[in-house]
Amino acid sequence: MQLHALFIPAPVRGFDSEHTVFDLTVQGEAIGDISACAPGTPAQGTLLPGLVDLHLHLDKTYTVRETGPANGDLFCAIDMIARHRATWTAADLHTRMERALTEAWSSGTRALRTHLDWMAPERPVSIDVFLALRAAWSGRLEMQWVSLTALDIFDDVAVGRSIAAQVQAAGGILGCFAYRNADLARKLQGVFALAQAFDLDLDFHVDEGLDIDATGLDEIARLTVQFGWQGRVTCGHACSLSVQPDDQALQTLERVAQARIGLVALPTTNLYLQGAWATTPVARGITRLIEARRAGVRLCLASDNVADPFYPYGSYDLLESWALGVQVAHLAPAQDWLDIVTVAPARAMQLAWDGRIAPGCPADFVVLNACDGLDLMNTQARTRRVCRLGQWI
Repeated sequence: MQLHALFIPAPVRGFDSEHTVFDLTVQGEAIGDISACAPGTPAQGTLLPGLVDLHLHLDKTYTVRETGPANGDLFCAIDMIARHRATWTAADLHTRMERALTEAWSSGTRALRTHLDWMAPERPVSIDVFLALRAAWSGRLEMQWVSLTALDIFDDVAVGRSIAAQVQAAGGILGCFAYRNADLARKLQGVFALAQAFDLDLDFHVDEGLDIDATGLDEIARLTVQFGWQGRVTCGHACSLSVQPDDQALQTLERVAQARIGLVALPTTNLYLQGAWATTPVARGITRLIEARRAGVRLCLASDNVADPFYPYGSYDLLESWALGVQVAHLAPAQDWLDIVTVAPARAMQLAWDGRIAPGCPADFVVLNACDGLDLMNTQARTRRVCRLGQWI
């Protein structure tokens, strides 16, 4: 297969070139030669590596027609999904989750990580459904899972150890939701102790609100260094950074960078849930992406919720979430931020291929109609073809 005159943005290139438009060949399941086009050659499309979605909720997805939307109230959404969770069955979960995987796959996602609610001592049925689906999708989608547990549940030492042991046995990542909890530092320290005892990576929902005194991210950064867990911690949301004084927020981001924590921005859900609904919101509900990059933070962007009370809209097209994030966070030029949905999350998931396009890399890619960075922000120009292992799907 030969592809001609494609724009390959610099952040996703694994080779050095002063050019931007390239011809390339596909040999079997890998990319073969890549050669620069003559200067001035107009691009006929954009080539991106397969997308990597680092933060999803497959167990909650497609439930909004039963739960109703929360209309900007995070804790209302938590209550809504808790009531609905009592009705979940293996068959229901399998149907909804497979629908989500099919949509993600068709949109160009090659790997994903989902959080699965674990809000009681007993192992939730969603774990076994996920493991069965992961096996069924092996070779097409690489999939990881995180246990999502309210921080206060870990106060029961026996329950915490039981959850951690089961997460370890099922090959998962230990996660929790932390937001302005009483005695926050001690409780977070307990979670880190569990991670250390069972040799587990950590993935937190943290500071998911617009309260200046929500400082869980800063405490997690301190504990990451204290426990020697650098490079093994991911944090999603961190909305409160957007409303904290600049000096405070920047100091936190410096500690996050030093701790090698991956920070995941989630624009769809956070824009929907944060800020009052009685008036036009002024606070945007998205973490400080530009400042995080300047501080050297490992930065990603993900889809988060789709069609559930936390976010009643959306789809599993990661580029849709990316384009929204580019607009609301003033990320420019747009093409310079494509690594946050490709290379950076691939590294966070420790995938075998980091997503950089280069000769010999897997032929897992997306070709968009877009011809430059401005086009990438056009919905029609994001029309695409998806190639997996050298075959169009």
